[in-house]
Amino acid sequence: MSDSVNSTKDLPETGITPGGTTGAFRDVLSKDHARRGKPPLHFADMTEDERIAKAKDLRLPKFRVKQLANHYYGHFDVAAEEFSDFPAAKRAEAAEAFFPTLITEVTRQVADEGTTIKTLWRLFDGSLIESVLMRYPTRTTLCISSQVGCGMGCPFCATGQLGLTRNMSAGEILEQVRVAAKAMHDGEVAGGLGRLSNIVFMGMGEPMGNYKSVLSAVRQISAMPPEGFGISARNITVSTVGVVPGIKKLTAEGIPVRLAVSLHAPSDELRDELVPMNKRFNTTQVLDAAHDYYLASKRRVSIEYALMRGINDQAEHAKLLAKRLNHYGDNWAHVNPIPLNPIEGSKWTASKPEDEQQFLDILHKAGITATLRDTRGQDIDGACGQLAAKEQD
Repeated sequence: MSDSVNSTKDLPETGITPGGTTGAFRDVLSKDHARRGKPPLHFADMTEDERIAKAKDLRLPKFRVKQLANHYYGHFDVAAEEFSDFPAAKRAEAAEAFFPTLITEVTRQVADEGTTIKTLWRLFDGSLIESVLMRYPTRTTLCISSQVGCGMGCPFCATGQLGLTRNMSAGEILEQVRVAAKAMHDGEVAGGLGRLSNIVFMGMGEPMGNYKSVLSAVRQISAMPPEGFGISARNITVSTVGVVPGIKKLTAEGIPVRLAVSLHAPSDELRDELVPMNKRFNTTQVLDAAHDYYLASKRRVSIEYALMRGINDQAEHAKLLAKRLNHYGDNWAHVNPIPLNPIEGSKWTASKPEDEQQFLDILHKAGITATLRDTRGQDIDGACGQLAAKEQD
Protein backbone atom coordinates (compact mmCIF):
# COMPACT_ATOMS: atom_id res chain seq x y z
CA MET A 1 0.00 0.00 0.00
CA SER A 2 1.32 3.42 -0.92
CA ASP A 3 1.55 6.16 1.67
CA SER A 4 -1.30 7.93 -0.16
CA VAL A 5 -3.73 5.41 1.29
CA ASN A 6 -3.02 6.76 4.73
CA SER A 7 -2.09 10.30 3.73
CA THR A 8 -4.28 11.91 6.38
CA LYS A 9 -1.68 12.97 8.93
CA ASP A 10 -2.72 16.62 8.70
CA LEU A 11 -6.33 15.83 9.59
CA PRO A 12 -7.73 16.05 13.12
CA GLU A 13 -8.31 12.73 14.90
CA THR A 14 -10.86 14.05 17.35
CA GLY A 15 -14.49 13.09 17.10
CA ILE A 16 -15.47 16.51 18.35
CA THR A 17 -16.88 18.27 15.32
CA PRO A 18 -15.95 21.89 14.50
CA GLY A 19 -17.84 24.03 16.98
CA GLY A 20 -18.60 20.91 18.99
CA THR A 21 -17.22 22.17 22.29
CA THR A 22 -18.45 25.77 22.17
CA GLY A 23 -21.23 27.74 20.54
CA ALA A 24 -24.70 26.62 19.56
CA PHE A 25 -23.96 22.90 19.35
CA ARG A 26 -21.91 20.66 21.60
CA ASP A 27 -21.30 16.97 21.00
CA VAL A 28 -23.19 14.72 23.41
CA LEU A 29 -20.49 12.72 25.16
CA SER A 30 -20.96 9.44 27.01
CA LYS A 31 -19.67 9.13 30.55
CA ASP A 32 -16.86 6.96 29.18
CA HIS A 33 -15.72 9.47 26.55
CA ALA A 34 -11.96 9.41 25.92
CA ARG A 35 -11.36 7.35 29.06
CA ARG A 36 -10.06 4.37 27.14
CA GLY A 37 -6.69 3.95 25.43
CA LYS A 38 -6.02 3.53 21.73
CA PRO A 39 -6.75 0.22 20.01
CA PRO A 40 -3.79 -2.03 19.09
CA LEU A 41 -2.01 -0.97 15.90
CA HIS A 42 -3.18 -3.19 13.06
CA PHE A 43 -1.80 -3.87 9.57
CA ALA A 44 -4.60 -1.67 8.17
CA ASP A 45 -3.52 1.25 10.36
CA MET A 46 0.09 1.23 9.16
CA THR A 47 1.65 3.02 6.22
CA GLU A 48 3.82 0.99 3.86
CA ASP A 49 6.95 2.32 5.58
CA GLU A 50 5.59 1.39 9.02
CA ARG A 51 4.83 -2.13 7.81
CA ILE A 52 8.34 -2.53 6.40
CA ALA A 53 9.86 -1.23 9.64
CA LYS A 54 7.75 -3.65 11.67
CA ALA A 55 8.81 -6.52 9.42
CA LYS A 56 12.44 -5.50 9.83
CA ASP A 57 12.00 -5.67 13.63
CA LEU A 58 10.90 -9.28 13.13
CA ARG A 59 13.91 -9.90 10.83
CA LEU A 60 11.62 -10.35 7.86
CA PRO A 61 12.52 -9.07 4.37
CA LYS A 62 10.45 -6.40 2.65
CA PHE A 63 8.65 -8.77 0.29
CA ARG A 64 6.96 -10.48 3.24
CA VAL A 65 4.87 -7.33 3.74
CA LYS A 66 3.34 -7.78 0.29
CA GLN A 67 2.55 -11.39 1.14
CA LEU A 68 0.69 -10.24 4.24
CA ALA A 69 -1.18 -7.63 2.20
CA ASN A 70 -2.23 -10.30 -0.32
CA HIS A 71 -3.59 -12.46 2.48
CA TYR A 72 -5.44 -9.59 4.15
CA TYR A 73 -6.91 -7.72 1.19
CA GLY A 74 -6.97 -10.48 -1.42
CA HIS A 75 -8.15 -13.41 0.71
CA PHE A 76 -9.65 -11.63 3.74
CA ASP A 77 -7.38 -13.75 5.93
CA VAL A 78 -5.64 -12.83 9.20
CA ALA A 79 -4.77 -16.35 10.40
CA ALA A 80 -1.04 -15.86 9.90
CA GLU A 81 -0.31 -19.02 11.90
CA GLU A 82 -1.71 -20.91 8.88
CA PHE A 83 0.00 -18.98 6.06
CA SER A 84 1.74 -21.79 4.16
CA ASP A 85 3.81 -19.32 2.11
CA PHE A 86 5.25 -17.75 5.27
CA PRO A 87 8.23 -19.01 7.34
CA ALA A 88 6.78 -21.35 9.99
CA ALA A 89 9.04 -19.92 12.68
CA LYS A 90 7.75 -16.39 12.07
CA ARG A 91 4.01 -16.99 11.66
CA ALA A 92 3.01 -16.51 15.29
CA GLU A 93 5.14 -13.37 15.60
CA ALA A 94 3.66 -11.94 12.41
CA ALA A 95 0.12 -12.65 13.62
CA GLU A 96 0.76 -10.81 16.88
CA ALA A 97 2.60 -7.89 15.27
CA PHE A 98 0.31 -7.26 12.30
CA PHE A 99 -3.09 -8.76 13.04
CA PRO A 100 -4.15 -8.18 16.65
CA THR A 101 -7.81 -9.02 17.26
CA LEU A 102 -9.76 -5.76 17.00
CA ILE A 103 -13.38 -6.91 16.89
CA THR A 104 -14.97 -9.97 18.52
CA GLU A 105 -18.51 -11.11 17.82
CA VAL A 106 -20.81 -10.86 20.84
CA THR A 107 -24.06 -11.87 19.20
CA ARG A 108 -25.86 -11.76 15.89
CA GLN A 109 -29.45 -11.49 14.76
CA VAL A 110 -30.60 -12.98 11.48
CA ALA A 111 -33.65 -11.88 9.47
CA ASP A 112 -35.15 -11.99 5.98
CA GLU A 113 -34.52 -15.74 5.59
CA GLY A 114 -30.83 -15.37 6.37
CA THR A 115 -30.09 -12.52 3.97
CA THR A 116 -29.89 -9.86 6.71
CA ILE A 117 -27.34 -10.36 9.47
CA LYS A 118 -26.88 -7.81 12.24
CA THR A 119 -23.75 -8.33 14.33
CA LEU A 120 -22.83 -6.82 17.68
CA TRP A 121 -19.07 -6.52 18.09
CA ARG A 122 -16.95 -5.99 21.20
CA LEU A 123 -13.79 -3.91 20.73
CA PHE A 124 -10.53 -4.20 22.66
CA ASP A 125 -11.75 -1.94 25.48
CA GLY A 126 -15.17 -3.52 25.89
CA SER A 127 -16.89 -0.96 23.66
CA LEU A 128 -19.80 -2.23 21.57
CA ILE A 129 -20.53 -1.43 17.92
CA GLU A 130 -22.77 -2.87 15.23
CA SER A 131 -22.70 -3.74 11.54
CA VAL A 132 -25.45 -5.04 9.26
CA LEU A 133 -24.98 -7.22 6.17
CA MET A 134 -27.85 -7.12 3.66
CA ARG A 135 -27.91 -9.42 0.64
CA TYR A 136 -30.11 -8.46 -2.30
CA PRO A 137 -30.54 -10.22 -5.67
CA THR A 138 -28.03 -7.99 -7.46
CA ARG A 139 -25.80 -6.63 -4.69
CA THR A 140 -24.67 -7.17 -1.11
CA THR A 141 -24.40 -4.13 1.15
CA LEU A 142 -22.63 -3.79 4.48
CA CYS A 143 -23.60 -0.98 6.84
CA ILE A 144 -20.64 -0.21 9.11
CA SER A 145 -19.92 1.85 12.23
CA SER A 146 -17.23 4.51 12.43
CA GLN A 147 -17.53 5.64 16.07
CA VAL A 148 -18.42 4.05 19.38
CA GLY A 149 -21.77 5.71 20.00
CA CYS A 150 -22.49 9.11 18.49
CA GLY A 151 -22.26 12.68 19.72
CA MET A 152 -24.92 14.19 17.45
CA GLY A 153 -27.75 13.65 19.95
CA CYS A 154 -30.63 13.17 17.48
CA PRO A 155 -33.52 12.29 19.83
CA PHE A 156 -35.14 9.65 17.61
CA CYS A 157 -31.90 7.68 17.09
CA ALA A 158 -30.87 4.81 19.37
CA THR A 159 -27.15 5.47 18.82
CA GLY A 160 -27.65 9.17 19.57
CA GLN A 161 -28.94 8.25 23.02
CA LEU A 162 -25.65 6.48 23.81
CA GLY A 163 -23.50 9.60 23.38
CA LEU A 164 -20.00 9.52 21.91
CA THR A 165 -17.48 7.26 23.64
CA ARG A 166 -14.60 7.39 21.17
CA ASN A 167 -13.52 7.27 17.56
CA MET A 168 -12.75 3.95 15.93
CA SER A 169 -9.42 3.25 14.27
CA ALA A 170 -9.20 2.56 10.54
CA GLY A 171 -8.37 -1.04 11.45
CA GLU A 172 -11.52 -1.42 13.54
CA ILE A 173 -13.61 0.00 10.69
CA LEU A 174 -11.96 -2.22 8.07
CA GLU A 175 -12.25 -5.39 10.11
CA GLN A 176 -16.04 -5.09 9.81
CA VAL A 177 -15.58 -5.07 6.04
CA ARG A 178 -13.07 -7.93 5.95
CA VAL A 179 -15.21 -10.28 8.05
CA ALA A 180 -18.30 -9.61 5.89
CA ALA A 181 -16.33 -9.98 2.65
CA LYS A 182 -14.94 -13.30 3.88
CA ALA A 183 -18.42 -14.54 4.87
CA MET A 184 -19.70 -13.78 1.37
CA HIS A 185 -16.63 -15.27 -0.30
CA ASP A 186 -16.94 -18.48 1.75
CA GLY A 187 -20.68 -18.87 1.09
CA GLU A 188 -21.65 -18.40 4.74
CA VAL A 189 -24.59 -16.08 3.94
CA ALA A 190 -27.92 -17.43 2.65
CA GLY A 191 -27.75 -17.59 -1.13
CA GLY A 192 -24.38 -19.29 -1.46
CA LEU A 193 -21.05 -17.94 -2.68
CA GLY A 194 -21.03 -14.24 -3.41
CA ARG A 195 -19.20 -10.94 -3.19
CA LEU A 196 -19.51 -7.94 -0.92
CA SER A 197 -20.23 -5.11 -3.36
CA ASN A 198 -21.42 -2.04 -1.43
CA ILE A 199 -20.38 -0.25 1.76
CA VAL A 200 -22.43 2.36 3.59
CA PHE A 201 -21.07 4.39 6.51
CA MET A 202 -24.51 4.57 8.12
CA GLY A 203 -23.93 2.52 11.25
CA MET A 204 -23.04 3.95 14.64
CA GLY A 205 -21.35 7.32 14.65
CA GLU A 206 -20.97 10.48 12.57
CA PRO A 207 -18.35 9.65 9.89
CA MET A 208 -17.29 13.30 9.52
CA GLY A 209 -16.52 13.35 13.25
CA ASN A 210 -13.87 10.66 12.63
CA TYR A 211 -12.70 11.94 9.28
CA LYS A 212 -9.10 10.73 9.36
CA SER A 213 -9.91 7.07 10.05
CA VAL A 214 -12.95 7.07 7.77
CA LEU A 215 -10.98 8.47 4.83
CA SER A 216 -8.18 5.95 5.38
CA ALA A 217 -10.79 3.19 5.43
CA VAL A 218 -12.46 4.49 2.26
CA ARG A 219 -9.12 4.48 0.43
CA GLN A 220 -8.37 0.93 1.54
CA ILE A 221 -11.85 -0.37 0.77
CA SER A 222 -11.67 1.03 -2.76
CA ALA A 223 -8.03 0.29 -3.71
CA MET A 224 -7.41 -2.89 -5.66
CA PRO A 225 -5.67 -5.82 -3.91
CA PRO A 226 -3.03 -6.00 -2.54
CA GLU A 227 -3.60 -2.40 -1.43
CA GLY A 228 -7.30 -2.66 -0.64
CA PHE A 229 -10.44 -4.78 -0.91
CA GLY A 230 -11.28 -3.72 -4.46
CA ILE A 231 -14.81 -2.43 -3.79
CA SER A 232 -15.44 0.46 -6.17
CA ALA A 233 -15.49 3.91 -4.56
CA ARG A 234 -18.72 4.47 -6.50
CA ASN A 235 -20.28 1.74 -4.36
CA ILE A 236 -19.29 3.42 -1.08
CA THR A 237 -21.68 5.83 0.64
CA VAL A 238 -20.53 8.22 3.38
CA SER A 239 -23.32 9.74 5.44
CA THR A 240 -23.41 12.84 7.62
CA VAL A 241 -25.98 14.78 9.62
CA GLY A 242 -24.56 17.89 8.00
CA VAL A 243 -21.04 18.56 9.28
CA VAL A 244 -20.28 21.15 6.61
CA PRO A 245 -16.46 21.27 7.00
CA GLY A 246 -16.39 17.49 6.55
CA ILE A 247 -18.50 17.69 3.38
CA LYS A 248 -16.13 20.34 2.01
CA LYS A 249 -13.07 18.20 2.82
CA LEU A 250 -14.63 15.21 1.12
CA THR A 251 -15.44 17.34 -1.93
CA ALA A 252 -11.77 18.32 -2.21
CA GLU A 253 -10.61 14.67 -2.03
CA GLY A 254 -12.00 13.90 -5.49
CA ILE A 255 -12.96 10.33 -4.50
CA PRO A 256 -16.23 9.39 -6.26
CA VAL A 257 -18.03 8.07 -3.18
CA ARG A 258 -21.71 8.86 -2.77
CA LEU A 259 -22.57 11.49 -0.18
CA ALA A 260 -25.67 10.95 1.95
CA VAL A 261 -27.07 13.78 4.06
CA SER A 262 -29.40 12.92 6.92
CA LEU A 263 -31.73 15.90 6.58
CA HIS A 264 -34.94 14.66 8.26
CA ALA A 265 -36.61 18.08 8.12
CA PRO A 266 -37.06 20.79 5.47
CA SER A 267 -37.00 23.81 7.80
CA ASP A 268 -34.53 25.08 10.38
CA GLU A 269 -37.22 25.35 13.04
CA LEU A 270 -38.08 21.64 12.84
CA ARG A 271 -34.54 20.43 12.13
CA ASP A 272 -33.20 22.25 15.20
CA GLU A 273 -35.35 19.86 17.22
CA LEU A 274 -34.65 16.67 15.26
CA VAL A 275 -30.96 17.22 14.38
CA PRO A 276 -29.18 19.36 17.01
CA MET A 277 -26.18 19.88 14.69
CA ASN A 278 -28.50 22.15 12.67
CA LYS A 279 -27.88 24.82 15.31
CA ARG A 280 -24.26 24.83 14.15
CA PHE A 281 -24.75 24.33 10.40
CA ASN A 282 -28.26 25.18 9.23
CA THR A 283 -30.24 23.67 6.36
CA THR A 284 -29.05 26.29 3.85
CA GLN A 285 -25.38 25.70 4.69
CA VAL A 286 -25.84 21.93 4.57
CA LEU A 287 -27.73 21.89 1.25
CA ASP A 288 -25.28 24.36 -0.31
CA ALA A 289 -22.33 22.16 0.68
CA ALA A 290 -24.12 19.03 -0.54
CA HIS A 291 -24.94 20.65 -3.89
CA ASP A 292 -21.30 21.72 -4.25
CA TYR A 293 -20.37 18.05 -3.71
CA TYR A 294 -22.72 17.11 -6.55
CA LEU A 295 -21.18 19.73 -8.86
CA ALA A 296 -17.66 18.51 -8.10
CA SER A 297 -18.32 14.77 -8.19
CA LYS A 298 -21.15 14.61 -10.76
CA ARG A 299 -22.79 12.14 -8.37
CA ARG A 300 -26.28 12.72 -7.08
CA VAL A 301 -26.49 13.25 -3.34
CA SER A 302 -28.77 11.03 -1.25
CA ILE A 303 -31.07 12.97 1.05
CA GLU A 304 -32.00 10.70 3.96
CA TYR A 305 -35.33 11.54 5.55
CA ALA A 306 -36.66 9.43 8.44
CA LEU A 307 -40.45 9.75 8.38
CA MET A 308 -41.96 10.34 11.84
CA ARG A 309 -45.69 10.26 12.42
CA GLY A 310 -47.22 13.70 12.61
CA ILE A 311 -43.84 15.39 13.00
CA ASN A 312 -42.15 15.66 9.60
CA ASP A 313 -44.30 13.49 7.31
CA GLN A 314 -47.17 15.76 6.29
CA ALA A 315 -47.91 17.31 2.89
CA GLU A 316 -46.54 20.68 3.98
CA HIS A 317 -43.18 19.07 4.82
CA ALA A 318 -42.96 17.26 1.47
CA LYS A 319 -43.81 20.44 -0.46
CA LEU A 320 -41.21 22.49 1.39
CA LEU A 321 -38.58 19.77 0.91
CA ALA A 322 -39.27 19.72 -2.83
CA LYS A 323 -39.03 23.50 -2.98
CA ARG A 324 -35.71 23.54 -1.09
CA LEU A 325 -34.18 20.89 -3.37
CA ASN A 326 -35.57 22.32 -6.62
CA HIS A 327 -34.07 25.70 -5.68
CA TYR A 328 -30.80 24.42 -7.21
CA GLY A 329 -32.56 23.43 -10.43
CA ASP A 330 -30.53 20.48 -11.68
CA ASN A 331 -31.97 17.18 -10.39
CA TRP A 332 -28.99 16.87 -8.08
CA ALA A 333 -30.54 14.91 -5.23
CA HIS A 334 -32.22 11.57 -4.66
CA VAL A 335 -34.50 11.50 -1.63
CA ASN A 336 -34.69 8.38 0.52
CA PRO A 337 -37.75 8.63 2.78
CA ILE A 338 -37.11 6.06 5.52
CA PRO A 339 -39.87 4.42 7.56
CA LEU A 340 -38.63 5.01 11.10
CA ASN A 341 -37.50 1.95 13.03
CA PRO A 342 -38.72 3.21 16.40
CA ILE A 343 -36.82 2.88 19.68
CA GLU A 344 -38.73 0.92 22.28
CA GLY A 345 -40.73 3.29 24.51
CA SER A 346 -39.98 6.32 22.34
CA LYS A 347 -42.51 9.00 21.34
CA TRP A 348 -40.99 8.97 17.86
CA THR A 349 -43.03 6.50 15.82
CA ALA A 350 -43.27 5.39 12.19
CA SER A 351 -45.53 7.22 9.76
CA LYS A 352 -48.84 5.82 8.56
CA PRO A 353 -48.52 4.04 5.19
CA GLU A 354 -50.89 6.53 3.56
CA ASP A 355 -48.74 9.44 4.77
CA GLU A 356 -45.60 7.74 3.43
CA GLN A 357 -47.28 7.36 0.03
CA GLN A 358 -48.55 10.95 0.01
CA PHE A 359 -45.03 12.18 0.86
CA LEU A 360 -43.60 10.23 -2.09
CA ASP A 361 -46.34 11.35 -4.46
CA ILE A 362 -45.73 15.04 -3.68
CA LEU A 363 -41.99 14.68 -4.29
CA HIS A 364 -42.53 12.83 -7.56
CA LYS A 365 -45.03 15.44 -8.81
CA ALA A 366 -42.43 18.11 -8.06
CA GLY A 367 -39.89 16.25 -10.22
CA ILE A 368 -37.84 14.97 -7.29
CA THR A 369 -36.41 11.46 -7.60
CA ALA A 370 -37.43 9.61 -4.45
CA THR A 371 -37.52 5.97 -3.35
CA LEU A 372 -38.95 4.67 -0.09
CA ARG A 373 -36.09 2.92 1.73
CA ASP A 374 -36.34 -0.85 1.95
CA THR A 375 -36.56 -1.58 5.67
CA ARG A 376 -34.53 -4.69 6.32
CA GLY A 377 -34.48 -6.40 9.71
CA GLN A 378 -37.95 -5.42 10.87
CA ASP A 379 -38.15 -8.54 13.06
CA ILE A 380 -34.84 -7.83 14.81
CA ASP A 381 -33.34 -4.78 16.57
CA GLY A 382 -33.07 -3.10 13.19
CA ALA A 383 -32.33 0.50 14.13
CA CYS A 384 -28.64 1.05 14.62
CA GLY A 385 -27.68 1.23 18.31
CA GLN A 386 -30.60 -0.83 19.59
CA LEU A 387 -28.58 -4.01 19.98
CA ALA A 388 -25.68 -2.22 21.69
CA ALA A 389 -28.06 -0.39 24.05
CA LYS A 390 -29.72 -3.68 25.03
CA GLU A 391 -26.38 -5.34 25.70
CA GLN A 392 -25.20 -2.39 27.83
CA ASP A 393 -28.42 -2.48 29.83
